[in-house]
Amino acid sequence: MVAVTLNLDTVNLSDEQFYRLCQVNPDWQLERSAQGELIVMPPVGGVSGNREADFIIDLGIWNRQTGLGKVFSSSTIFRLPNGGARSPDAAWVSLARWSALDREQQEKFPPICPDFAIELRSRTDSLAEIQNKMLEYLNGGLRLGWLINPQEQQIQIYRPDQPVEIIQLPANLSGEDVLPGFSLFLDCFD
Repeated sequence: MVAVTLNLDTVNLSDEQFYRLCQVNPDWQLERSAQGELIVMPPVGGVSGNREADFIIDLGIWNRQTGLGKVFSSSTIFRLPNGGARSPDAAWVSLARWSALDREQQEKFPPICPDFAIELRSRTDSLAEIQNKMLEYLNGGLRLGWLINPQEQQIQIYRPDQPVEIIQLPANLSGEDVLPGFSLFLDCFD
């Protein structure tokens, strides 16, 4: 199953309407592109779900040890500055930026781009669509992003004002100055 994109040109959902649509359809994983398209994301299978959980666990353990921010799962939708409403597979926001949001902003879809995001390509995902999503994050203020692509045994690393770096697996990834002391070793995927 692949993601379905619905063109809502004539509808123009407001942020509140999109939020309510998501609330009344809790079984659907929805995103909204900067162009206002509604994207219905399929559920992931066991292998992708397990990999995603491992990334969140590793990021969460590091964050509990440092207390530098907040970690988010793929169920969290972030309202990006370009009007998109996206949910990375794993995300992190610095504590200072998170604390600057009021309680209602934290409770709904936070109007903030993560400082760090991981996108894990499942076997049904379009690489071009995920790359575009990573660029949306980058243009919204992302400081570091990893697009993990098991199909091609590689990782694409996104940083502001730099070309995308592509590295082959196995690889030891660094959180650099965004996630100080965080590292993740990725072996080749089966």
